[in-house]
Amino acid sequence: MNVVAFSPLAAETSAGRICPRDYAYAPSVFARVDDFTADTLYVIGGLYGNLAALEAIEKLAAAERASPVIVFNGDFHWFDAEPGWFAAIERGVTPHRALRGNVETEISRSEDNGAGCGCAYPDNVDDDVVHRSNEILTRLRAETSGGERARLRGLPIHLVAHVGALRVGIVHGDAVALAGWRFAHDALDEARHRHWLDDIARAAQVDVFASTHTCLAALRDFALSGGRLTIVNNGAAGMPNFASSHFGVITRIATSPSPHQPLYGLARDGVHIEAIAIDYDQDGFLARFLTCWPQGSPAHASYYQRIIDGPAYAIAQAAQR
Repeated sequence: MNVVAFSPLAAETSAGRICPRDYAYAPSVFARVDDFTADTLYVIGGLYGNLAALEAIEKLAAAERASPVIVFNGDFHWFDAEPGWFAAIERGVTPHRALRGNVETEISRSEDNGAGCGCAYPDNVDDDVVHRSNEILTRLRAETSGGERARLRGLPIHLVAHVGALRVGIVHGDAVALAGWRFAHDALDEARHRHWLDDIARAAQVDVFASTHTCLAALRDFALSGGRLTIVNNGAAGMPNFASSHFGVITRIATSPSPHQPLYGLARDGVHIEAIAIDYDQDGFLARFLTCWPQGSPAHASYYQRIIDGPAYAIAQAAQR
């Protein structure tokens, strides 16, 4: 993570690639009194304004034996760059717990600080993708009201939940930054990060981290020198996560197995950690997307192909090996 101050000269090339200072936190912030307790927890990241996915999630929650605690862990806004659409997402999210993702954080700022979309994209992401994301964020900010921005500004950037015997750190990015990428599937599989994982597990004193941000799902379970650490990244609730698919993914963490068939998961210490498919109305979502983001728009160029075909990524890559 690059934590820097901004200057006008650097803004044009740095926007979308760096973390503002206020994105950073120490992993020790999670070694605190739990913010809430739940028997069943839904962690929903990357809804991206998909109202059809939100409706599908509400139906899954209603089918549970007891109402789950629902947490939106950021980027619930993105494609909804139209006042009525944005307001509808706000109405769906507001009754539940929510974190600010980089999208909500950059929407909420009173002035542009040069962060662009706040995605902190790594070097392997093409400059054109970064530029288009900055354009999407600019349009989204222009469509929001002062009251909406103020509400988003008041949201936290991390939470701690207790589910059964486990403490769960809920983040948007990773254990040290709102837009951190070290909970991405490829980063988690790099042996050189094991020492970092050991360090953050000791400092955070949590058993599980639940994240999103990187837009591709992953579940990894580590036996570290300081104990066991599970990291679950739901990828995106509002877009396809796997090749030739049309469903989003959320994370379910609960003291009982899911009534819905999980895509993959594991159980530890009496708690089930599962990836649940969100089979939303693809045609309805696509029609709304194209009305707001027709061919030639930045969101169409970046996301249309993924929405209709899914990314070049397989469930086997996401699941715990």
